[in-house]
Amino acid sequence: QVQLVESGGGLVQPGGSLRLSCAASGSIFSINGMGWYRQAPGKERELVAGITSGGTTNYADSVKGRFTISRDNAKKTSHLQMNSLKPEDTAVYYCNAEILTRRWDYLEVWGQGTLVTVSS
Repeated sequence: QVQLVESGGGLVQPGGSLRLSCAASGSIFSINGMGWYRQAPGKERELVAGITSGGTTNYADSVKGRFTISRDNAKKTSHLQMNSLKPEDTAVYYCNAEILTRRWDYLEVWGQGTLVTVSS
């Protein structure tokens, strides 16, 4: 069984910061791409940021310059540092990873989501 567990969500005032974490566990051989998505009420899930196993990153235009994605391959973790948060960043944030298991199954795995609320 392979799973992703997110943490770090919560309530923050506009202009504040939060750091989300994602930890992968289970029978993992390797992790390819990792990413963070979000889904606001009434909207579709969208990619916020992604990072390859080699460290190449990409961001949604709406978060460029404010959010930073990182990963630790040895610890099988990913982090999303979110600065200068805006009310429109309010959403459930999901961690995503492309995982090759020790049984040689290639899986796309999602975390359970963590709520980020930006409000005064």
